[in-house]
Amino acid sequence: MPGRVSRVSSATSETVELLRALVREACVNTGEASSGGEIRAVRVLQRFLAEAVERRCCETRVFEASPGRASLVARVRGTDPDAPALGLLGHLDVVPVDAERWTHDPFGGDLIEGEIWGRGTVDMLYLTAAFATAFREVALAEERPRGDLLLLAVADEEAGSDYGLRWLLREHPDAFGVTEALSESGGMRMGDHVVVEVAEKGSAGRRLVVRGTPGHASIPFGAQSAAYAAGEVLQRLAAVAPAVELGALWRSFVEARIDDPDLAGRMLDPVRLDAALLELGGIAGYAHAASRVTISPTVLRAGQAHNVIPGEAHIDLDIRTLPGTTDDEVDALLAEMLSGLSAEVEVRHLRGWPATESPEDEPLFDAVRDAIAQTDGSPVVPIMAAGGSDARLLRELGIPSYGFGLLSADWSYERYRQRIHAHDERIDVASVELTVEALRRIVSARVG
Repeated sequence: MPGRVSRVSSATSETVELLRALVREACVNTGEASSGGEIRAVRVLQRFLAEAVERRCCETRVFEASPGRASLVARVRGTDPDAPALGLLGHLDVVPVDAERWTHDPFGGDLIEGEIWGRGTVDMLYLTAAFATAFREVALAEERPRGDLLLLAVADEEAGSDYGLRWLLREHPDAFGVTEALSESGGMRMGDHVVVEVAEKGSAGRRLVVRGTPGHASIPFGAQSAAYAAGEVLQRLAAVAPAVELGALWRSFVEARIDDPDLAGRMLDPVRLDAALLELGGIAGYAHAASRVTISPTVLRAGQAHNVIPGEAHIDLDIRTLPGTTDDEVDALLAEMLSGLSAEVEVRHLRGWPATESPEDEPLFDAVRDAIAQTDGSPVVPIMAAGGSDARLLRELGIPSYGFGLLSADWSYERYRQRIHAHDERIDVASVELTVEALRRIVSARVG
Protein backbone atom coordinates (compact mmCIF):
# COMPACT_ATOMS: atom_id res chain seq x y z
CA MET A 1 0.00 0.00 0.00
CA PRO A 2 1.64 3.28 -1.08
CA GLY A 3 0.46 5.15 2.00
CA ARG A 4 2.02 2.66 4.38
CA VAL A 5 5.33 2.59 2.52
CA SER A 6 5.55 6.39 2.51
CA ARG A 7 4.78 6.52 6.22
CA VAL A 8 7.44 3.93 7.05
CA SER A 9 10.01 5.69 4.85
CA SER A 10 9.38 9.01 6.59
CA ALA A 11 9.65 7.41 10.02
CA THR A 12 12.87 5.67 9.00
CA SER A 13 14.40 8.94 7.86
CA GLU A 14 13.45 10.65 11.12
CA THR A 15 14.84 7.78 13.15
CA VAL A 16 18.11 7.78 11.24
CA GLU A 17 18.56 11.52 11.77
CA LEU A 18 17.78 11.16 15.46
CA LEU A 19 20.27 8.30 15.73
CA ARG A 20 22.97 10.39 14.08
CA ALA A 21 22.27 13.26 16.48
CA LEU A 22 22.52 10.95 19.50
CA VAL A 23 25.83 9.52 18.29
CA ARG A 24 27.28 13.04 17.95
CA GLU A 25 26.62 13.80 21.62
CA ALA A 26 29.34 11.27 22.56
CA CYS A 27 27.89 10.26 25.93
CA VAL A 28 30.89 8.07 26.79
CA ASN A 29 30.60 6.18 30.06
CA THR A 30 33.97 5.19 31.52
CA GLY A 31 32.47 4.05 34.81
CA GLU A 32 33.49 7.26 36.55
CA ALA A 33 30.72 9.34 38.11
CA SER A 34 31.79 12.38 36.11
CA SER A 35 31.58 10.63 32.73
CA GLY A 36 28.53 9.95 30.57
CA GLY A 37 27.08 13.42 30.24
CA GLU A 38 23.78 11.89 29.19
CA ILE A 39 22.05 15.24 29.71
CA ARG A 40 23.26 16.10 26.19
CA ALA A 41 21.35 13.18 24.68
CA VAL A 42 18.33 14.05 26.82
CA ARG A 43 18.32 17.53 25.25
CA VAL A 44 18.34 15.93 21.78
CA LEU A 45 15.28 13.86 22.71
CA GLN A 46 13.54 16.87 24.21
CA ARG A 47 13.93 18.72 20.92
CA PHE A 48 12.65 15.67 19.05
CA LEU A 49 9.54 15.54 21.27
CA ALA A 50 9.02 19.31 21.48
CA GLU A 51 5.92 19.43 19.28
CA ALA A 52 4.19 16.70 21.26
CA VAL A 53 5.03 18.44 24.53
CA GLU A 54 3.85 21.85 23.27
CA ARG A 55 0.56 20.32 22.15
CA ARG A 56 0.21 18.65 25.56
CA CYS A 57 0.12 15.23 23.93
CA CYS A 58 2.63 13.77 26.37
CA GLU A 59 4.39 14.45 29.65
CA THR A 60 8.16 14.47 30.06
CA ARG A 61 10.34 14.51 33.15
CA VAL A 62 14.11 14.75 33.45
CA PHE A 63 15.90 13.16 36.39
CA GLU A 64 19.55 13.73 37.27
CA ALA A 65 21.20 11.25 39.61
CA SER A 66 24.22 13.58 39.69
CA PRO A 67 25.20 16.58 37.54
CA GLY A 68 24.96 15.60 33.90
CA ARG A 69 23.85 12.01 34.58
CA ALA A 70 20.34 12.53 33.29
CA SER A 71 17.48 10.26 32.23
CA LEU A 72 14.26 11.16 30.43
CA VAL A 73 10.88 9.61 31.20
CA ALA A 74 8.07 10.50 28.79
CA ARG A 75 4.49 9.27 28.97
CA VAL A 76 1.44 9.26 26.75
CA ARG A 77 -1.57 8.52 28.90
CA GLY A 78 -4.12 6.06 27.58
CA THR A 79 -7.88 6.07 27.90
CA ASP A 80 -8.23 2.75 29.74
CA PRO A 81 -6.61 2.50 33.19
CA ASP A 82 -6.86 -1.30 32.98
CA ALA A 83 -4.95 -1.52 29.69
CA PRO A 84 -1.25 -2.40 29.59
CA ALA A 85 1.36 0.30 30.22
CA LEU A 86 4.17 -0.45 27.78
CA GLY A 87 7.66 0.84 28.52
CA LEU A 88 10.22 1.37 25.76
CA LEU A 89 13.51 1.16 27.65
CA GLY A 90 16.62 2.52 25.94
CA HIS A 91 19.92 3.76 27.30
CA LEU A 92 21.83 6.88 26.22
CA ASP A 93 25.40 6.11 27.30
CA VAL A 94 28.04 4.40 25.16
CA VAL A 95 31.34 2.67 25.88
CA PRO A 96 34.72 4.33 25.25
CA VAL A 97 36.52 4.19 21.90
CA ASP A 98 40.04 3.97 20.55
CA ALA A 99 39.48 6.60 17.86
CA GLU A 100 42.73 5.83 16.05
CA ARG A 101 41.42 2.34 15.24
CA TRP A 102 38.31 3.66 13.49
CA THR A 103 37.92 4.22 9.75
CA HIS A 104 35.59 7.17 10.34
CA ASP A 105 34.96 9.54 13.24
CA PRO A 106 33.34 7.40 15.97
CA PHE A 107 31.19 10.37 16.97
CA GLY A 108 30.50 11.75 13.51
CA GLY A 109 27.25 9.88 12.94
CA ASP A 110 28.20 9.56 9.28
CA LEU A 111 25.74 7.98 6.84
CA ILE A 112 27.87 6.06 4.36
CA GLU A 113 26.53 3.63 1.74
CA GLY A 114 23.38 2.88 3.68
CA GLU A 115 25.04 2.51 7.10
CA ILE A 116 25.15 4.86 10.09
CA TRP A 117 28.62 4.85 11.66
CA GLY A 118 29.42 5.63 15.25
CA ARG A 119 29.89 4.41 18.78
CA GLY A 120 26.61 3.20 20.18
CA THR A 121 24.80 2.73 16.87
CA VAL A 122 24.33 -0.99 17.63
CA ASP A 123 24.40 -0.76 21.44
CA MET A 124 21.80 0.62 21.61
CA LEU A 125 21.17 4.06 20.14
CA TYR A 126 19.45 2.77 17.00
CA LEU A 127 16.82 1.17 19.20
CA THR A 128 16.53 4.15 21.54
CA ALA A 129 15.92 6.32 18.46
CA ALA A 130 13.31 3.87 17.14
CA PHE A 131 11.59 3.89 20.54
CA ALA A 132 11.47 7.70 20.47
CA THR A 133 10.02 7.69 16.93
CA ALA A 134 7.26 5.23 17.85
CA PHE A 135 6.53 7.17 21.02
CA ARG A 136 6.22 10.49 19.18
CA GLU A 137 3.91 8.97 16.56
CA VAL A 138 1.54 7.75 19.25
CA ALA A 139 1.72 11.09 21.07
CA LEU A 140 0.85 13.07 17.93
CA ALA A 141 -1.87 10.72 16.71
CA GLU A 142 -5.42 12.10 16.50
CA GLU A 143 -6.72 9.54 18.99
CA ARG A 144 -5.25 8.71 22.36
CA PRO A 145 -4.07 5.12 22.80
CA ARG A 146 -5.97 2.66 24.92
CA GLY A 147 -3.02 2.05 27.25
CA ASP A 148 -0.12 4.16 28.50
CA LEU A 149 3.07 4.30 26.44
CA LEU A 150 6.32 5.31 28.13
CA LEU A 151 9.72 6.20 26.72
CA LEU A 152 12.45 5.48 29.28
CA ALA A 153 15.74 6.91 27.98
CA VAL A 154 18.19 6.28 30.78
CA ALA A 155 21.77 6.92 31.80
CA ASP A 156 24.56 4.63 32.96
CA GLU A 157 23.48 1.23 31.63
CA GLU A 158 27.02 0.44 30.53
CA ALA A 159 28.41 0.79 34.07
CA GLY A 160 25.71 -0.85 36.16
CA SER A 161 22.90 1.75 36.26
CA ASP A 162 23.81 3.36 39.58
CA TYR A 163 23.16 6.73 37.91
CA GLY A 164 20.39 5.42 35.69
CA LEU A 165 17.56 2.95 36.00
CA ARG A 166 18.70 1.44 39.30
CA TRP A 167 18.75 4.91 40.86
CA LEU A 168 15.42 5.89 39.25
CA LEU A 169 13.66 2.80 40.54
CA ARG A 170 14.95 3.46 44.03
CA GLU A 171 14.47 7.23 44.20
CA HIS A 172 11.53 7.84 41.84
CA PRO A 173 9.47 4.64 41.54
CA ASP A 174 6.35 6.72 40.92
CA ALA A 175 7.78 7.88 37.57
CA PHE A 176 7.26 4.49 35.94
CA GLY A 177 4.15 2.41 36.40
CA VAL A 178 4.93 0.16 33.43
CA THR A 179 3.40 -3.30 33.31
CA GLU A 180 5.64 -4.63 30.51
CA ALA A 181 8.69 -3.46 28.59
CA LEU A 182 10.87 -3.80 25.52
CA SER A 183 14.61 -3.20 25.60
CA GLU A 184 17.83 -4.31 23.86
CA SER A 185 19.59 -7.55 22.84
CA GLY A 186 17.16 -8.85 20.24
CA GLY A 187 16.68 -8.83 16.50
CA MET A 188 19.76 -10.72 15.30
CA ARG A 189 19.42 -13.88 13.20
CA MET A 190 19.77 -17.48 14.33
CA GLY A 191 19.41 -19.41 11.10
CA ASP A 192 15.97 -18.51 9.75
CA HIS A 193 14.83 -17.25 13.15
CA VAL A 194 14.96 -13.82 14.78
CA VAL A 195 16.22 -13.65 18.35
CA VAL A 196 14.01 -12.36 21.16
CA GLU A 197 15.86 -12.16 24.46
CA VAL A 198 13.66 -13.43 27.28
CA ALA A 199 16.34 -14.06 29.92
CA GLU A 200 19.80 -12.95 31.06
CA LYS A 201 22.51 -14.68 33.01
CA GLY A 202 23.19 -13.38 36.48
CA SER A 203 26.38 -11.87 37.86
CA ALA A 204 28.33 -12.88 40.94
CA GLY A 205 31.43 -10.70 40.95
CA ARG A 206 34.22 -11.67 43.30
CA ARG A 207 37.59 -10.23 44.32
CA LEU A 208 40.31 -12.62 45.36
CA VAL A 209 42.72 -10.93 47.79
CA VAL A 210 45.98 -12.86 47.65
CA ARG A 211 48.50 -12.25 50.45
CA GLY A 212 52.24 -12.84 50.62
CA THR A 213 55.23 -11.54 52.60
CA PRO A 214 56.55 -8.16 51.40
CA GLY A 215 60.19 -7.16 51.29
CA HIS A 216 62.77 -5.13 49.45
CA ALA A 217 63.06 -6.30 45.87
CA SER A 218 66.86 -6.26 46.02
CA ILE A 219 66.85 -8.93 48.75
CA PRO A 220 64.09 -11.37 47.74
CA PHE A 221 65.24 -14.23 50.02
CA GLY A 222 62.71 -14.69 52.83
CA ALA A 223 59.99 -12.69 51.12
CA GLN A 224 57.00 -14.29 49.42
CA SER A 225 55.65 -12.21 46.55
CA ALA A 226 51.88 -12.02 46.35
CA ALA A 227 52.40 -11.86 42.57
CA TYR A 228 53.68 -15.47 42.58
CA ALA A 229 50.70 -16.58 44.68
CA ALA A 230 48.36 -14.74 42.31
CA GLY A 231 49.96 -16.62 39.43
CA GLU A 232 49.15 -19.93 41.08
CA VAL A 233 45.55 -18.80 41.63
CA LEU A 234 45.26 -17.85 37.96
CA GLN A 235 46.57 -21.25 36.91
CA ARG A 236 43.91 -22.92 39.04
CA LEU A 237 41.23 -20.64 37.60
CA ALA A 238 42.23 -21.64 34.09
CA ALA A 239 41.58 -25.26 35.01
CA VAL A 240 38.12 -24.72 36.54
CA ALA A 241 35.38 -26.41 34.49
CA PRO A 242 31.91 -25.61 35.83
CA ALA A 243 29.32 -28.28 35.05
CA VAL A 244 27.32 -28.07 31.83
CA GLU A 245 23.68 -27.23 32.53
CA LEU A 246 21.29 -27.16 29.58
CA GLY A 247 18.33 -24.99 30.57
CA ALA A 248 14.82 -24.67 29.20
CA LEU A 249 15.86 -22.36 26.34
CA TRP A 250 18.75 -24.52 25.11
CA ARG A 251 16.78 -26.83 22.82
CA SER A 252 15.04 -23.98 20.99
CA PHE A 253 18.43 -22.33 20.39
CA VAL A 254 19.90 -25.55 18.98
CA GLU A 255 16.88 -26.23 16.77
CA ALA A 256 16.96 -22.69 15.37
CA ARG A 257 20.70 -22.50 14.75
CA ILE A 258 21.92 -26.03 13.92
CA ASP A 259 20.84 -27.75 10.69
CA ASP A 260 23.01 -30.86 10.98
CA PRO A 261 21.01 -33.50 12.94
CA ASP A 262 24.15 -35.24 14.20
CA LEU A 263 25.70 -32.00 15.49
CA ALA A 264 22.38 -30.96 17.04
CA GLY A 265 22.16 -34.30 18.84
CA ARG A 266 25.63 -33.88 20.31
CA MET A 267 24.80 -30.35 21.43
CA LEU A 268 21.78 -31.65 23.30
CA ASP A 269 23.97 -34.11 25.20
CA PRO A 270 25.81 -32.51 28.17
CA VAL A 271 28.55 -35.13 27.92
CA ARG A 272 29.31 -34.51 24.23
CA LEU A 273 28.60 -30.78 24.07
CA ASP A 274 32.11 -29.45 24.66
CA ALA A 275 33.59 -31.50 21.83
CA ALA A 276 30.81 -30.20 19.56
CA LEU A 277 31.65 -26.58 20.38
CA LEU A 278 34.73 -26.84 18.16
CA GLU A 279 32.46 -27.23 15.12
CA LEU A 280 30.29 -24.17 15.76
CA GLY A 281 32.49 -21.39 14.43
CA GLY A 282 31.42 -17.91 15.51
CA ILE A 283 28.50 -19.13 17.60
CA ALA A 284 30.69 -21.29 19.86
CA GLY A 285 31.32 -18.52 22.38
CA TYR A 286 27.61 -17.99 22.95
CA ALA A 287 26.92 -21.72 23.17
CA HIS A 288 29.68 -22.11 25.76
CA ALA A 289 28.45 -19.18 27.85
CA ALA A 290 24.78 -20.16 27.74
CA SER A 291 25.43 -23.71 28.94
CA ARG A 292 27.34 -23.13 32.18
CA VAL A 293 28.54 -20.70 34.83
CA THR A 294 31.55 -18.80 33.46
CA ILE A 295 34.47 -17.30 35.38
CA SER A 296 36.66 -14.64 33.77
CA PRO A 297 39.58 -12.93 35.56
CA THR A 298 39.36 -9.31 34.40
CA VAL A 299 41.48 -7.08 36.66
CA LEU A 300 44.84 -8.00 38.25
CA ARG A 301 46.73 -5.71 40.62
CA ALA A 302 49.93 -6.35 42.59
CA GLY A 303 52.43 -3.90 44.02
CA GLN A 304 52.93 -0.16 43.80
CA ALA A 305 56.68 0.41 43.62
CA HIS A 306 59.16 -1.39 41.37
CA ASN A 307 61.58 -2.06 44.23
CA VAL A 308 59.04 -3.51 46.71
CA ILE A 309 57.98 -7.15 46.69
CA PRO A 310 54.18 -6.94 46.93
CA GLY A 311 52.52 -8.34 50.01
CA GLU A 312 49.04 -8.28 48.48
CA ALA A 313 47.48 -8.84 45.06
CA HIS A 314 43.89 -8.51 43.85
CA ILE A 315 42.21 -10.59 41.17
CA ASP A 316 38.73 -9.47 40.11
CA LEU A 317 36.46 -12.14 38.67
CA ASP A 318 33.50 -11.59 36.35
CA ILE A 319 31.32 -14.60 37.14
CA ARG A 320 28.13 -15.08 35.12
CA THR A 321 25.55 -17.44 36.56
CA LEU A 322 22.67 -19.51 35.24
CA PRO A 323 19.08 -19.38 36.49
CA GLY A 324 18.92 -20.96 39.93
CA THR A 325 22.62 -20.57 40.72
CA THR A 326 23.07 -19.27 44.27
CA ASP A 327 25.85 -17.23 45.86
CA ASP A 328 26.61 -20.19 48.13
CA GLU A 329 27.16 -22.40 45.09
CA VAL A 330 29.54 -19.85 43.57
CA ASP A 331 31.47 -19.62 46.84
CA ALA A 332 31.65 -23.41 47.07
CA LEU A 333 33.06 -23.60 43.54
CA LEU A 334 35.76 -21.05 44.41
CA ALA A 335 36.53 -22.77 47.72
CA GLU A 336 37.13 -26.05 45.90
CA MET A 337 39.37 -24.28 43.41
CA LEU A 338 41.34 -22.59 46.20
CA SER A 339 41.74 -25.74 48.30
CA GLY A 340 45.00 -25.52 50.22
CA LEU A 341 45.33 -21.76 49.68
CA SER A 342 42.63 -20.57 52.07
CA ALA A 343 45.16 -18.97 54.41
CA GLU A 344 46.60 -16.91 51.58
CA VAL A 345 43.42 -15.98 49.66
CA GLU A 346 40.36 -14.08 50.87
CA VAL A 347 37.20 -14.07 48.74
CA ARG A 348 35.25 -10.81 48.74
CA HIS A 349 31.85 -10.29 47.16
CA LEU A 350 31.49 -7.59 44.53
CA ARG A 351 28.27 -6.45 42.87
CA GLY A 352 25.97 -9.21 41.73
CA TRP A 353 22.43 -10.06 40.75
CA PRO A 354 20.52 -13.25 39.96
CA ALA A 355 19.71 -14.48 36.50
CA THR A 356 16.33 -13.19 35.33
CA GLU A 357 13.72 -14.52 32.93
CA SER A 358 10.36 -13.45 31.53
CA PRO A 359 7.83 -16.12 30.51
CA GLU A 360 6.99 -16.76 26.88
CA ASP A 361 3.26 -16.99 27.53
CA GLU A 362 2.89 -13.24 28.12
CA PRO A 363 0.79 -11.11 25.71
CA LEU A 364 3.79 -8.86 24.99
CA PHE A 365 5.88 -11.82 23.81
CA ASP A 366 2.99 -12.85 21.57
CA ALA A 367 2.85 -9.32 20.16
CA VAL A 368 6.60 -9.32 19.46
CA ARG A 369 6.42 -12.70 17.75
CA ASP A 370 3.43 -11.68 15.62
CA ALA A 371 4.90 -8.29 14.68
CA ILE A 372 8.16 -9.83 13.47
CA ALA A 373 6.26 -12.45 11.46
CA GLN A 374 4.04 -9.77 9.87
CA THR A 375 6.96 -7.47 9.12
CA ASP A 376 9.63 -9.90 8.03
CA GLY A 377 7.99 -13.30 7.72
CA SER A 378 10.44 -14.80 10.21
CA PRO A 379 9.74 -17.03 13.21
CA VAL A 380 11.35 -16.06 16.50
CA VAL A 381 13.59 -17.96 18.90
CA PRO A 382 13.71 -17.03 22.60
CA ILE A 383 17.21 -17.02 24.07
CA MET A 384 19.08 -16.20 27.25
CA ALA A 385 21.63 -13.42 26.88
CA ALA A 386 25.12 -14.08 28.20
CA GLY A 387 25.54 -10.43 29.18
CA GLY A 388 23.31 -8.04 31.08
CA SER A 389 20.99 -5.11 30.41
CA ASP A 390 18.67 -2.79 32.29
CA ALA A 391 15.78 -5.14 31.52
CA ARG A 392 16.87 -7.35 34.41
CA LEU A 393 15.96 -4.57 36.86
CA LEU A 394 12.38 -4.62 35.60
CA ARG A 395 12.24 -8.41 35.58
CA GLU A 396 13.33 -8.41 39.22
CA LEU A 397 10.15 -6.43 39.92
CA GLY A 398 8.03 -9.00 38.10
CA ILE A 399 7.60 -6.85 34.96
CA PRO A 400 7.79 -8.95 31.76
CA SER A 401 10.61 -7.52 29.65
CA TYR A 402 12.01 -8.66 26.33
CA GLY A 403 15.02 -7.84 24.20
CA PHE A 404 13.65 -6.53 20.89
CA GLY A 405 14.87 -5.50 17.47
CA LEU A 406 14.55 -6.64 13.87
CA LEU A 407 17.86 -6.50 12.04
CA SER A 408 18.23 -7.12 8.32
CA ALA A 409 18.93 -10.55 6.86
CA ASP A 410 22.74 -10.34 7.01
CA TRP A 411 22.78 -9.72 10.78
CA SER A 412 23.65 -13.15 12.12
CA TYR A 413 24.31 -13.44 15.83
CA GLU A 414 28.00 -13.60 14.98
CA ARG A 415 27.88 -10.31 13.07
CA TYR A 416 26.05 -8.67 15.96
CA ARG A 417 28.74 -9.76 18.41
CA GLN A 418 31.45 -8.53 16.04
CA ARG A 419 29.91 -5.06 15.79
CA ILE A 420 28.85 -4.38 19.38
CA HIS A 421 31.48 -2.40 21.36
CA ALA A 422 33.83 -2.86 18.40
CA HIS A 423 35.95 -0.58 16.25
CA ASP A 424 33.93 0.75 13.28
CA GLU A 425 30.58 0.06 14.98
CA ARG A 426 27.75 0.77 12.55
CA ILE A 427 24.24 -0.28 11.59
CA ASP A 428 22.38 -0.31 8.29
CA VAL A 429 19.35 1.79 7.47
CA ALA A 430 17.45 -1.36 6.44
CA SER A 431 17.66 -2.65 10.02
CA VAL A 432 16.37 0.67 11.35
CA GLU A 433 13.41 0.49 8.97
CA LEU A 434 12.53 -3.09 9.87
CA THR A 435 12.77 -2.31 13.58
CA VAL A 436 10.54 0.77 13.32
CA GLU A 437 7.88 -1.10 11.37
CA ALA A 438 7.81 -4.09 13.73
CA LEU A 439 7.78 -1.77 16.73
CA ARG A 440 4.75 0.05 15.34
CA ARG A 441 2.88 -3.21 15.16
CA ILE A 442 3.77 -4.12 18.74
CA VAL A 443 2.74 -0.73 20.09
CA SER A 444 -0.55 -0.90 18.20
CA ALA A 445 -1.26 -4.40 19.48
CA ARG A 446 -0.51 -3.60 23.11
CA VAL A 447 -1.67 -0.03 23.72
CA GLY A 448 -3.19 1.18 20.45
